[in-house]
Amino acid sequence: MPQITAADISRLRKMTGAGMMDCKSALEETSGDYDKAVEIIRKKGKLVASKRADREAGEGVVLAKASADGKTGALIVLNCETDFVAKNADFIKFAGSILDTAIKNKPTDLKALKNLRIENRSVEDLIIEQIGIIGEKLDLSYYARIEAGQVVPYIHPGNKISTLVGLNKVVDLQVGKDIAMQVAAMNPVAVDENNVPPEVLEKEKEIGREQARNEGKPENMLDRIAEGKVKKFIKEGTLLNQAFTKDNNMTVRQYLQGVDKELTVSGFIRYSLNQ
Repeated sequence: MPQITAADISRLRKMTGAGMMDCKSALEETSGDYDKAVEIIRKKGKLVASKRADREAGEGVVLAKASADGKTGALIVLNCETDFVAKNADFIKFAGSILDTAIKNKPTDLKALKNLRIENRSVEDLIIEQIGIIGEKLDLSYYARIEAGQVVPYIHPGNKISTLVGLNKVVDLQVGKDIAMQVAAMNPVAVDENNVPPEVLEKEKEIGREQARNEGKPENMLDRIAEGKVKKFIKEGTLLNQAFTKDNNMTVRQYLQGVDKELTVSGFIRYSLNQ
């Protein structure tokens, strides 16, 4: 059997991200054959994955990033079982590499992202390998992207909430960050009233009628009360109509128009692990 050196182990560790002892064991088992050693590590990941398939992966990280030109943004969620792993620098770095791949390749959906390759291995295979290395169930559970005149990301400290905001034109980056933070904090349901599905508004109206009826209000007043409830919902639930968190004396729309009369939000994405 050829002698397994520290350099050999380090090389395999760099290739796979596996622990030193796992790399040493795999190389010894394969008499120093790197390709076979990598396959052993992959099989270990699949075995651990199958054993932990029924576990709940409720922790993890939510990361968002914009492309170098600021025209495209992507957001991913990589789940794990424990907060201990979610805070691990290597786990966060691994999630970041997946996000970078999404930014570069612009996959159409989550399945397409999992099929993309990083250093000649699919994202899905790399996740399985990481399961074997970390010993917890991992799941790439969410991916979304947005394109606009300018896309600004925001990751809330702790990596549990992230947002992407698309603006119709390029402005100072801080303006976009202000809005991205607004989305994170206030969780709007849509950009504006026109973006709220009619059935959602009708549902809010019906809830308003029922609440008023339960409060003993006269039947001839129910519709007017319900309309008031809908207006409140639009004010509090749509981004451009919300009070701006940095200055409650103006709406988000008024803040944007104060920067540029034509500036508006074309879309946004928000994801929270606690939602």
